Amino acid sequence: MSQIKSLNPKKAWTLLSTNTSAVLLDVRDRMEYSYVGHPKGAINIPWKELPDFRANPLFVDEVRQRIPNHETPVLLLCRSGQRSLDAAKALALVGYKDLTNIEEGFEGPLDANKHRGTLGGWRYHDLPWEQS
Repeated sequence: MSQIKSLNPKKAWTLLSTNTSAVLLDVRDRMEYSYVGHPKGAINIPWKELPDFRANPLFVDEVRQRIPNHETPVLLLCRSGQRSLDAAKALALVGYKDLTNIEEGFEGPLDANKHRGTLGGWRYHDLPWEQS
């Protein structure tokens, strides 16, 4: 199994900006992706889906369709970094070789008031994002 790398959002953006073959894979649910926002240019393939947050049984197949080359650098992002790490592990098991988990995710960790977006994450670092 390949080693999964880890980068903070700013370093991930730098890598994506300089390596045109790298792909940003947002593994959040489609509702999170659309309504909360997502990094510009991200591909959305949910790892888990609402309403019950069950694992997407088609995740690996959907990734294979969108990213068929197992050598392609794939950077994975979720809300805070855990789902994307689990998704990266699943892709490593089927032969993807260049996997990077984006620490902090899109919204970052919870703060003392149980709010996200105040301590870290893609948006917090003012990286390019949009809403659908």
